[in-house]
Formats: sequence, C-alpha cells, structure tokens
Amino acid sequence: MSLLHLHRASSRVRLENRDDPELYREIFPYSKISRVEFDDIFLMPRPAEPMFITDTTFRDGQQARPPYTVKQIVHIFDMLHRLGGRSGLIHASEFFMYSDKDRRAIEACRAKGYKFPRVTGWIRANVNDLKIARDMEFEEVGLLTSVSDYHLYLKLGLDREKAMDNYLRVVEQALEWGITPRCHFEDITRADIHGFCLPFARRLMDLSKQSGQPVKIRMCDTMGYGVPYPGATLPRSVPRIVRAMTDEGGVPGQWLEWHGHNDFHKVLINGATAWLYGCSGVNCTLLGFGERTGNTPLEALVIEYISLTGDDDAADTRVINEIAEYFEKELDYRIPDNYPFVGKDFNATSAGIHVDGLAKNEEIYNIFDTRKILNRPVPIIITDKSGRAGVAYWINQYLGLPEDRHVSKKHPAVGKIYTKIMDAYEKGRNTSFSNKEMKALVRRFMPELFASEFDQIKKLAGELSAHLIIKLAQECQITGLGGEDKYPCMRDFVREYPFIQYLYLTDKEGKLLSAAITDPAYKSKYEQLPLGFDFSNRAWFIRPMQTGELHITDVYQSQFTSQLILTVSTAVTDDKDEITGVIGADIQIEQLLRQAEAIEDVVDSDSDD
Repeated sequence: MSLLHLHRASSRVRLENRDDPELYREIFPYSKISRVEFDDIFLMPRPAEPMFITDTTFRDGQQARPPYTVKQIVHIFDMLHRLGGRSGLIHASEFFMYSDKDRRAIEACRAKGYKFPRVTGWIRANVNDLKIARDMEFEEVGLLTSVSDYHLYLKLGLDREKAMDNYLRVVEQALEWGITPRCHFEDITRADIHGFCLPFARRLMDLSKQSGQPVKIRMCDTMGYGVPYPGATLPRSVPRIVRAMTDEGGVPGQWLEWHGHNDFHKVLINGATAWLYGCSGVNCTLLGFGERTGNTPLEALVIEYISLTGDDDAADTRVINEIAEYFEKELDYRIPDNYPFVGKDFNATSAGIHVDGLAKNEEIYNIFDTRKILNRPVPIIITDKSGRAGVAYWINQYLGLPEDRHVSKKHPAVGKIYTKIMDAYEKGRNTSFSNKEMKALVRRFMPELFASEFDQIKKLAGELSAHLIIKLAQECQITGLGGEDKYPCMRDFVREYPFIQYLYLTDKEGKLLSAAITDPAYKSKYEQLPLGFDFSNRAWFIRPMQTGELHITDVYQSQFTSQLILTVSTAVTDDKDEITGVIGADIQIEQLLRQAEAIEDVVDSDSDD
C-alpha cells in the first residue's frame, strides 16, 4: 500500500442544506453543450488494490433490451463465471428482485454454487423493498440513493437534510438485519461533492464502524458527465471524485465502485481512471447494454484489466467471442461489424490483408493474436485482390460454417460470386465489398446456406409449443371411450392457450378419442372429423408411434381455417411407458408468436420445477 494512504487530508466536512438547488449552471447550461472546467490541482494516480469488476447485465442491462428469460439469464451467468468468475475478477452480478421471474432467476443462479460472481440485489431505498431483500436472504443489496440537487430538489421534492435522513434510516435497518448496504450515489457528476456527498459518505462510515459491517458506495455517473482529464474540477472530475471519497470521506477503496454511462463516449476510460485513482470496483454490462447510451462494456474492461496488470490468467478471454455469438444467434442482437473485440470486422483491414497474405503479415494489422486470445480468426476484406480463395474463406468465416460444411474455392457458386465482384472492379469500383454486400451475393448464389424465414418461424414455434404438448401428454391418461367430457384436460388446455387451433387425442390405432376446438366459428368445419375418425395414415401419428418422440411438421396452410399452422404431436404413454395413443395440436403461427414471451416464462418456470 502506498504511503500516500497514511497522509489523508483532515478537512472539515459538513452538510450544506440549501434552500435552492445547486445546478452548476456555468458547467451545465442545458441550452448549450456542458463545459469542463480546470484549475491548477493535479493528482497522482494511486491504483486500487485490489481492482475488480462488478456486473449489472441483469439489472441496468435489462433496461435497454427485451427482458431475458430465466434460461437465458442462467446461461449468461455461467459465461460470466467462466470469463472471469473463477479468479474473482468478475466479483459480483446484480439482479432485480421484484417479479416472480426475477426471483426464479436469482435462485437458479445461486444454485450454481459459484463463489464468483456473487449474486447481489438492487432495490429502491425504502424499508418495504428492503424486506424483500431480507426475505430472499440477500447478503448485499444496492440502494438507490440519489445525490445531486437535480434529483433531490427537482425529482424527489426534498432538501438535502430530509433526503439524507431517509437514506440513513434504510441503511440502519439493513445493517440491523445483517445486510451489507451498497448506496448508489446517483448522478454524482452533477452533485455537490463537499456539500452533500462527503457528509453523507462520512455518516455511512460512522454507521459501518458502529455496526462492524461494511457500507459500500457506488458512484454513478448517470449522465456520462465524468471526465478523466488531469486538472479538471469537481463535480465532473473522475480522479477527484474518487480521491474525495477515499481521502476526505474515509471510504476504503475496496468499498467503492464506479458506474458509468456512455453519453459522451467516455465510459471505458472513466472506468479505468476510477481504478487508477483508488476505486476497486468498476460496474459493467456485457456489450455495454444499459440505459440510454449504455454502461462500461464488461468485455472491454476485462481486456483493459489485463493490459494494466499483466495478469493474463485473470480471465478466459476466449469466452468473450462465445458471449457475442450467443447474443447474436440466441438473443437476435445485431452487433455492429466494427464493434471492438466481437464485431465481425473488428480485426479486419482493407489496407492489405487478404487470404494469401494472412500467414505472413497478420501481425502488421492485427492488435494481438485474436485466434489465441479471443478464439476468432482474422477476417478478410473482399477486394479485387482476394481471389476465389478469399471468397470461399469469407463465406466459411463470416457464416461460421462448421468444418464439414466448408465451401471450396472450386465450388461453382463461389466462381459466380467472384465473377460478380470482378465485374464491379472492371467497371471502376475502388472500394472494398462490405459484409452486407457479400452476404447479399452469397444469399443470391448459395441460398441453401441461409435459414429461411419459415425455418426460423418453425424453430421458434416448435420450441415454444413442444414443451406444452409434452406436458399435456403427461397429464392426459387414455382411459377408454372418448368424448369431450372424458378428457377435460384438453378442453382446459385450449382455453389457456388459444393459439392452438385444434387439439386432438387418438388411441394407438389412430382412432380419434377426443378433440377440442379453440374458436367455435370453425366447429362446423371440423365436424367432418367425428370421434372414431381414422388418422393412422397421418405423419404426425405415424412418427410418434414409431419413435415415442415429439414430431413437428413443416409450416403449412390449414384446410379448415386457411391460417398458417404447424402440427406438433407426441406419444401418450401409461405408467409402464407403453404407448397408448398420440396427442396432437395444430398451432396458429401468428397467434403463437404474439404470446411468445409469456410462453417462454411458463417453460422457464416448469424447467425450474
């Protein structure tokens, strides 16, 4: 530890309870771009010990995208652990706790038993919310404690003294219940550091001393106003905010976190600066997802940590590329091609790398060995110098084709694509081909490499409906003669899931035992399928009888309703696992997709059970 830690200034700090809010109009004129002020005070760096990362992908990150399902949260949590949890670099992950889905996700992640990331929570700063955290047995929870006069006076309608009293009551209760409070100093880069933040921090440290428990502080740059520049003044200076907290507020650096936003493109450098001036934790999200412009990208800070410390073993950086692929393929998020570390073109250049030169000059243009560190090859930029080999390399790499599906430069379609490229240059083109242009060419000449929209619809519809049909098959026991009243489980099922157009149950000979129709308007049309109707020649009956497994048809148009549907069917078995019949459902695609999110929640809930 530096000797500088032993010589902290002993300034007097007191609460300034103003009648009017301090809005720093000379710095934040609002009608003009905010200003950065400087004075003659320069601080020397004093790196935090230790430095670590905390994650808010499931809290702040979910405020910028459709909510994750429980299954997705658990998978991402696993990847966070493999990326930096094993070493403790990724120290904690923060969760909402208000909905049933939030609570199921928390329990599922806790059940993993990982030491890191630790599961922490976030609540509003009131005792009722704190009771939720207590009942869920949280050891640490974040409290929303806004600190700028913009929030106190203009939003909450409180003066500084009343706001501080409210916050301290909740903190005291948390400590009494054995919960470590983490006070989120919201909007700190527009706050009065000496007139409110430091008096508040000192009161928190007093409570910590009295209770013998930590009280942590997260410094939230809510609007991205923070700056890393030497000599910049408060309240925008990141170095001076951190040092004010440690040297004047008496807050140990290990209890401090920095949470930034990217409104002014400074989110990564501000996080690293907080580390360098004594703040141990930097709060991040995967790919920078967060409110408005987003938070510090976690994967970028992992790379920055290794760059600053030289600790290559602190993280498995290959997981970064795996995370990006998961977001694109499973969460349908389009990562910009030039996005650092994970964009498809981030380590490509149009200045000379092409397939024939990769082996001899990769290091000239590549920032590091991306194949070793990020588990991704160097992509190429297609120009008139790429050749047929370059076209084939681009197709295999960009589309992520498995090795057994790699296309050769001798493939006839590769030749056609190459001809189109060369025609463009012969007509005067002098720029490289973008990924979008290449993708369009490949889709035109090699459409078999792309899943059609119907294929994607079928996949989603099949995944969502299959779980429900299997569950119904387990509940419906074939007991003899059919009829609607004999199998109320079917009638109840279509009422709960109206996207099922027609639900039907057969015996093992294919004879219809019972059926349920969602829309009575179609009842007359289905009368041509009376009880006892023979379905034994239908593929949806034959396949489950042969395999005992689920069967999903292609998308087709219903002859009864003219709607686009697919049929999902599965075998019904007795307590000896003998097949006694088949249950099938005609699924209306459009109706199903409208309810997709709700159905995913049901599937997640059943999976937890």
